[in-house]
Amino acid sequence: MKHLVLIFLLLFTPLVVSAQDGKQLNDSVVAVSDSTALDSLNAALPVEAVDESMLDDEEGGVHKRLKKTFLDGNAAFMSLVALVLVLGLAFCIERIIYLSLSEINAKKLMTDLEEKIMDGKIEEAKTICRETRGPVASICYQGLMRINESMEDVERSIVSYGSVQSANLEKGCSWITLFIAMAPSLGFLGTVIGMVLAFDRIQEMGDISPTIVASGMKVALITTIFGIIVALILQIFYNYILSKIEHLTSQMEESAISLLDIIMKYKLTR
Repeated sequence: MKHLVLIFLLLFTPLVVSAQDGKQLNDSVVAVSDSTALDSLNAALPVEAVDESMLDDEEGGVHKRLKKTFLDGNAAFMSLVALVLVLGLAFCIERIIYLSLSEINAKKLMTDLEEKIMDGKIEEAKTICRETRGPVASICYQGLMRINESMEDVERSIVSYGSVQSANLEKGCSWITLFIAMAPSLGFLGTVIGMVLAFDRIQEMGDISPTIVASGMKVALITTIFGIIVALILQIFYNYILSKIEHLTSQMEESAISLLDIIMKYKLTR
């Protein structure tokens, strides 16, 4: 029995050892191949470097590009066009705020005034007009101030004060139109001067090189592009302002007609 056990151990021990050695060898080969593949992959695809460059482009790409374009287009003329943009936007924002605050619910105001006037509460109607902002309430107040006079005097007072309020609505719009005209004009002026400088450079070099001509034309045309963009931006704001002025003017006209009708009814009942 002991001899059989010894023979069994002698036969199968080398096979187990060789199998374990083969397994360790295969594991080492796989590990080496994996590490080699990873190294080659990292060398071929520098992911971290690409990600960092992409982040840098995303963070400051637009700002750097705008700054470079601004400097390429002759900073002196580009600064003038930028100043026109700032001033034009300042006037546009001021008008938009003023016109927005002037808008009210004109129909509700006229309904409240009609109730007070027909009840003979003229002073309360005046108080409502004084406490309401906007040109519509101001026109109604002027009409109520002369309610005891003839209808011709009341109508004349409303029309005259309506003209004053219309002028107040359009205050500053002439400056906006000026800036709209100035922006492309300054851009064209910068373009002409840039082309003159480009031709001077060609004369100094003594050679009409396509590179010199192309670079000079590029710098010259940047000011025109910027000027046209500024004019388009201001034109959009200006058209929006005009639409609000037209809306308020129509409210003033409708309210004036309604007030005259209310005053006429009041006079007929008295």
